[in-house]
Amino acid sequence: MVGGDANGNQDDGARRLDLRSHVNRAPDLPGVYLWKGADGEVLYVGKAKSLRKRLKQYVGGHDDRPQIPMMMSQVATFDYVVTDNEVESLILEKNYIQQLSPPYNVDYRDDKSYPFIALTMSDPFPAIKYTREKHRDGTRYFGPYTDARAARQVVDVVRRIHPICSAQCTEWKQLTRRGGTSIGKACFDHHVGKGPGPCVGAITRQEYAEQVADVASFLSGKHSGIADELQRSMSEAAAELDYERAARFRNRLEAVHAIEQKQKIVTSRPVDADLIGIDREETITGVHVFVVREGRLLIGNEFVLDKGLDVPMAELIEGFLLRYYDSAQIPHEIHLPALPDDPNTVEEWLTSVRGSRVHLRVPQRGEKRKLIELAETNAHHTLMRFKMRTRYDEERLNAALLQLESALALPAPPLRIESYDISTLHGTHSVGSMVVFTNGRTDTAAYRRFRVRMDTPDANDVAMMGEVLHRRFSQVRQTDARFAQRPDLLIIDGGKPQLSSAMEALREMGVENIPVVGLAKREEELFVPGWDDPVVLPTGSESLYLIKRVRDEAHRFAITYHRELRSKAMTVSVLDDIPGIGPARRKALVKTLGSVKRMREASVDDIAAVKGIPRDLAEEIHAVLHTDEDSEGEI
Repeated sequence: MVGGDANGNQDDGARRLDLRSHVNRAPDLPGVYLWKGADGEVLYVGKAKSLRKRLKQYVGGHDDRPQIPMMMSQVATFDYVVTDNEVESLILEKNYIQQLSPPYNVDYRDDKSYPFIALTMSDPFPAIKYTREKHRDGTRYFGPYTDARAARQVVDVVRRIHPICSAQCTEWKQLTRRGGTSIGKACFDHHVGKGPGPCVGAITRQEYAEQVADVASFLSGKHSGIADELQRSMSEAAAELDYERAARFRNRLEAVHAIEQKQKIVTSRPVDADLIGIDREETITGVHVFVVREGRLLIGNEFVLDKGLDVPMAELIEGFLLRYYDSAQIPHEIHLPALPDDPNTVEEWLTSVRGSRVHLRVPQRGEKRKLIELAETNAHHTLMRFKMRTRYDEERLNAALLQLESALALPAPPLRIESYDISTLHGTHSVGSMVVFTNGRTDTAAYRRFRVRMDTPDANDVAMMGEVLHRRFSQVRQTDARFAQRPDLLIIDGGKPQLSSAMEALREMGVENIPVVGLAKREEELFVPGWDDPVVLPTGSESLYLIKRVRDEAHRFAITYHRELRSKAMTVSVLDDIPGIGPARRKALVKTLGSVKRMREASVDDIAAVKGIPRDLAEEIHAVLHTDEDSEGEI
């Protein structure tokens, strides 16, 4: 391992070493790099085809991932390890992430261990068990199963179909300690047909090994042929008048049929594939994996990751694949909503682990695309259940409000935030929106919208903002219960000009001691009156995501009202050109059919069905609307 801090000193000067000069000395070779904080904590682990080029992207500010600027502000030094090729880099990166759990790498949100079904292959008579243990050499694992009860049921069903010893069996443990020599005492499971009886020498090691191979094949999802084999064995036992043995085969056959009834055929071909759906929010992601074997859906596994929209989708997917398939069974095909950063290298690694070719695919249509969409729906519900169980939203919102209080030097957390936006088109149909967030959540009942009254030939949204705030904080409004509650923070959409207009309006209205900030559209910079520099909230922080939500909601509410006014105005203007349409008929048409777009979609019969519209006038309206179709523009 090569260190970025050549001196290894721990004082502040050493921790502020010139990263750029050290990066320039990194080799132009594949490998793994580790960014470290001042205390030596590993912040992020990554792989690269060229260490020097990749590290330069970080220190040069050319990495556009949202979380990187915040991470680099904490970086004091780095290490790197050179590898022979990219696949080795991928494996080493995966191992480092698993061992160190760096905060800026993708990982499972909840660090619980997931259950597996295991076969103790190194024992003289391998046994089956349900376990959450870390993987051991000499044991073969199947899973993970995110439903613990389902995993236990699988163990029970497997033992009914293919009798095999349980690792919990006391007699099996004695047998194992004696190196597989019979102990002369039968276990309870052997008496009921679930254990093959190596404890009393009822089965040879070769016969038992064949049973274990059948169990491993079954757990891998290969169920075809089992029913036929059991049916044949049952018939043979019955023909030999061995009805007790035939009954055992019958019971196993019924267990197989019960499993097949639960497993839905989801593909027209008997493929082995995993289909992965992803649903992301700002800093958290739900993942749902459909496990399909021989064309049948076996199980659906769900996970929650600790990164979301704050990292690119390709990076998120690669991080999940590395972690999940480090222990899960790898199928022939893995279908994804998008490919990882380096799909060829990931495919090579998966192929080397599986022992045969693995393909990563992004289905665009057909049954697999529909399954991906269904997996995405399930991922969304996975995320919702996790948030409800952990009170995730409440914690984030509380953190966001406290961060805003600190960053903007507010007297208290902004429990009521009002945000204002202007929407106009060359000064026409101009509107202002007021959206309200209470305790960090949208308070739609408190939303208000304003139709701007000033007559301006151009889009003077600075002056319009002043008018909206005059009307919001007028004395008349203060006596209105809908406006009486005082906000803890005003957010004005726009930069310094809009903020100045808002402050002037508030001064004229005699409104004091309400914190006001202007929000620039491009960089989410917050301009505070009297402060020289804008406030830039940390990338990935809860406060930044709350500010973005507030801004986007104000814009959405304003643009919706603006389009509504334009649509109504367009409808009225078109109808005014048609002879025989007076105020009453125009009002009836608008009330029944709505916009021009909906009128154009209506048939002559639909128009004639409007009260007060005769058939000949309906035909005239239909003809005029379609003649004038190209002149409408956007609604």
